[in-house]
Amino acid sequence: MTIDKQALREAAEKAGKDKWQAKKINGDFYVIRSGSYIKQCGITSFQPIAEIDHKPVRDFVAMVNPATTLALLDENLQLQREKDAIEAVALALRDDMRQAREQLEAAERSIAEQSAIVAAAEKLVRCKGRYHSELNYRALAKLFGVITPDLPPLEDENVHYTDAAEVEISALRQRIQDLEAREVTLPPTFWYEHDDLSRDVPVLDKRLVKKAIRAAGIGVKGE
Repeated sequence: MTIDKQALREAAEKAGKDKWQAKKINGDFYVIRSGSYIKQCGITSFQPIAEIDHKPVRDFVAMVNPATTLALLDENLQLQREKDAIEAVALALRDDMRQAREQLEAAERSIAEQSAIVAAAEKLVRCKGRYHSELNYRALAKLFGVITPDLPPLEDENVHYTDAAEVEISALRQRIQDLEAREVTLPPTFWYEHDDLSRDVPVLDKRLVKKAIRAAGIGVKGE
């Protein structure tokens, strides 16, 4: 049904801004102007809408029929559904943006951590000809999990550690490659055929999972 909303608005404005009410008077039902019912000294007075001799009101009453009212309600319902759908999409987009922002922050932290490691390695390369202190040398090697050999005494300023530095740099690079290439191969999953609640849920053997993690050189806590 097509509703001429502009014509309906104009008819409502011409009819005035009165509020109406349904009321039973002397055994009959009337639609009257709200607040017009007065009963005093045995005399009852009111202003009925259906009987009022006012053409704009009659036109408006004729226009506001059940079909028009239902059509307006259906249209409002459709608009509300569209609004709800738009809000749902907006919420989903907001969640996606939040997840993307969290992933970006995690990536930036990872880059910062890797940059710190690279900077430490580059510093070691620049200082490979001579170490200023054995303590700093061992602390840097410990960061990469490398066991350092004993170094010659540092009192002799003419002592150079080029060969030892090359060995340690090579070990550090290999350590980084090993950490990046380390993988965990999970055992195959299985199902409980006799358990209705778990029949469709894949299961991993906890012991085999721990074994696979250890095989990759990773420690398991909370055993």
